[in-house]
Amino acid sequence: MVSRRYFLKQPGVVAVGSLSGSDRLGLTNVTSAGTKEPSPNVVKNKAPLTQNAFYVLPLGAVRPSGWLKKQMQIQANGLSGHLDETWADVGGNSGWLGGTGESWERGPYFLDGLLPLAYLLDDAQLKAKAQKFLEWTLTHQASNGMIGPSGNDDWWPRMVMLKALAQYQEATGDPRVVPVLSRYFAYQLSALPARPLRDWGKFRWQDNALMAIWLYNRTGDPKLLQLVRLLHAQGHDWQAQFSDFKFTQPVTREMIKLDEGHGLGDLALSTHGVNNGQALKAAPVWSLVSNTELDRGGFEQMLAALDKYHGLPNGMFSCDEHLAGRNPSQGSELCTVVETLFSMEQSLAILGHATIGDRIETIAFNALPGTFNDDMWAHQYDQEPNQVEVSLHRKPWTTNGPESNLYGLEPNFGCCTANFHQGWPKFAASLWMLSNDDGLVAALYSPCEVRTIVRNTAVHILEETEYPFRGSVRIKIEPASALSFPLRLRIPAWASVPVILVNGQHADASQDAGFAKIERTWKAGDVVELRLPMSPRVVKGYNDSASIMSGPLVFSFPIGESWVKLRDRGMTADWQVFPSSPWNYALAVSGEDMQKLSVEELPIGESAFALAETPLKLQVKARKLPSWLAVDGVADPVPQSPVHSSEPEETITLVPYGAAKLRITAFPLLKSS
Repeated sequence: MVSRRYFLKQPGVVAVGSLSGSDRLGLTNVTSAGTKEPSPNVVKNKAPLTQNAFYVLPLGAVRPSGWLKKQMQIQANGLSGHLDETWADVGGNSGWLGGTGESWERGPYFLDGLLPLAYLLDDAQLKAKAQKFLEWTLTHQASNGMIGPSGNDDWWPRMVMLKALAQYQEATGDPRVVPVLSRYFAYQLSALPARPLRDWGKFRWQDNALMAIWLYNRTGDPKLLQLVRLLHAQGHDWQAQFSDFKFTQPVTREMIKLDEGHGLGDLALSTHGVNNGQALKAAPVWSLVSNTELDRGGFEQMLAALDKYHGLPNGMFSCDEHLAGRNPSQGSELCTVVETLFSMEQSLAILGHATIGDRIETIAFNALPGTFNDDMWAHQYDQEPNQVEVSLHRKPWTTNGPESNLYGLEPNFGCCTANFHQGWPKFAASLWMLSNDDGLVAALYSPCEVRTIVRNTAVHILEETEYPFRGSVRIKIEPASALSFPLRLRIPAWASVPVILVNGQHADASQDAGFAKIERTWKAGDVVELRLPMSPRVVKGYNDSASIMSGPLVFSFPIGESWVKLRDRGMTADWQVFPSSPWNYALAVSGEDMQKLSVEELPIGESAFALAETPLKLQVKARKLPSWLAVDGVADPVPQSPVHSSEPEETITLVPYGAAKLRITAFPLLKSS
């Protein structure tokens, strides 16, 4: 896209200066050998900030296991672990390593996902790759406090680097981070009046504010809250946009004057998918300062509008590259998927709404894996819920180009290549949180292990589950000594008859904003079992179409795939995928039929989202709909339901959305006979 490529033309030059910092703030533990270790304690909001409902545990407290760990190892063995070896933009000549190469967002983007991936997998090689970017940034701070390549002074890429530095401090306790951030924020506060936020930074101010709040909670410097207020004042007013939401139709180039000013006008940036994904946390972040119900309600207001006018059945909203309506043949950008996840993880922590956890799981278990090939060596820029062909075509994109849904190294544009890495690691890191009343929160469900501090006592948790492919979660709690604290378990809205057992007995649990809350004294060996029966259900969508879900998983019809290599790209390649089987089916399902459907459970293989190893299958009755066609490789909008077909009835098999790289997810419904 022109507007983003414009920034990549700016050269990078090494900044001058080296600052080491000292550990004056008590943010690390000192071992008997004198080395620094990260503090396992959660840092809560300092007054006058309002308190979060929950707090994400420091990076490394939650580690993946089971299928989730295997998925993250696939990521590490794929592009994430080798991108610097095959893509010059994050290679040794990066401006964020002191070189003369790309000096804008790509180095920080890469680090923002590589770092948590490295530390959650405890992978020495990945840590070493991440450390190169960290060391250069920490040891080349300018005398005025600025960080990053001096040849590019845009505030936006620094916002991403701030997130990476904060994660690094939490994971390692490196005493240099807080002083470097303190000097940077002091410089930013002094410079913003004369050099205000613009372009991308203006629309992504909330990421900057989130990190200033992170530092304030560790230093108590009141000037950091002054900075947050200034960022809010200079940033785009997202709440005003969504209190009178005007973008109710697919956006066109002409509508937003995309070809003027490098596409950086306010209309273009306010309808840009990634900006909207990042903005979902704007109101919750600002509510920590404002302490108003209006701001606390801003998240739901924004999400409701995006769902109503641009919602898709995979949990995302359309954006290819700008807001594109509800037609399931429209796409969502991968950058938007991972940024939406991060915004929702932060919003869940601040607000404590269980429904946000439901949406996180829908996106993480469907849209996230649905945009990669099985070995994660190739990804799409745009994915479509109704994706009948992956090829070079102009349709259906609102503002993107013909490579948009190819699987490859950098289809359409390389921002997603640099940025996709944060999806799985940050999801894993957010599985468990600490509540404001010093209890533990099972915020999201996946296999993992937790080591943290609760009320000054070490607690070890082992969560054993095959969720989302199964509905049973077993949680073993091991406090270092008997300990009283509340345990909250998120109860998904789709779970009509959940069962909770503690040591084999039905638990005495109260309901607390969508969470089951268990108050008791926990002892080593206590076991909590959560059973969430999953049964297929129909979710209505565009033109009264039907998508089928079971638990948090969306099911799709997998179209036969013929993969054709377009070109080699270093260690990977770009691919087109053509259909090798019919796809235009209408479903014969009703409320009663759904009760009869059963999901076939199969073993979970090495890759939970690979079609050949899919752990779930579902059979439904359907008929072909010959009038539903594809033009230029794109399925026509799903016909208005109900429809009639005289074709013979068939039984078709559906699989989880993420396993089907060509798929139909939103189906027309047949008229009842």
